[in-house]
Amino acid sequence: MKYDVILVVLDGLNYEVARHALGHLQAYCGAGRAALYKLECELPALSRPLYECLMTGVAPIDSGIVHNDVVRLSNQRSIFHYARDAGLSTAAAAYHWMSELYNRAPFDAARDRHTSDSTLPIQQGHFYYADHYPDSHLFADAEHLRVQHQPNFLLVHPMNIDDAGHKFGLDSPQYRNSARSADLLLAEYLQRWLDAGYQVLVTADHGMNNDRSHNGLLPEEREVPLFVAGSAFSLDGNAQPRQTELCGTICALLGASHDKPLCKELLK
Repeated sequence: MKYDVILVVLDGLNYEVARHALGHLQAYCGAGRAALYKLECELPALSRPLYECLMTGVAPIDSGIVHNDVVRLSNQRSIFHYARDAGLSTAAAAYHWMSELYNRAPFDAARDRHTSDSTLPIQQGHFYYADHYPDSHLFADAEHLRVQHQPNFLLVHPMNIDDAGHKFGLDSPQYRNSARSADLLLAEYLQRWLDAGYQVLVTADHGMNNDRSHNGLLPEEREVPLFVAGSAFSLDGNAQPRQTELCGTICALLGASHDKPLCKELLK
């Protein structure tokens, strides 16, 4: 069976903060309508390398996207590529590095901020380039893409949690409250996405430390959440998904042919 999928990447969200601060998502888990898993991010625990990992299933050491200043198109096949080649539609409301990885590099705001091109891997896009771009606007951008284009695969990628972590650190009210604010935004949209038939995954690229950074081996930097909600998921508490398996798992949900590892235990 084929499903439409929404992937939400809450940039910079540590697992423990997700576990105690995302009350709406935890309500779905408590009601048996979602499940939360702990993932360990690949290394290095940096954004652009882990965007590539999430979207292609390839660890940074193998993808060559090994730090944030590698500005080039990916040379791997991503969820966007597999979906497009299967005749499916794709969209993203995301940080501009996603556009640089899969559409065009370097990013030209006048050309790329609003994208509509069926030949590109990300066919419909709203891309931002300021870390403080409000999450409220980003979720509205994503919902506009969903309503207008009904994409089979939609990436939703807000940045305010990571931005707060870099400004104030992991153990700060600003960081925790930014996570709570993202949960409130998800409360606005999650059920309507599920009612529209989407399978929803909510995860993060990396966590955050008290030095206001991330790039090391500390659990708070590497441990990130994975919430899943939708009729296609098993909600099996014994499943042990890996970050490198999300690409293949999403392709399997989409019914798109792929050659990536996946976590079969996540799926019914």
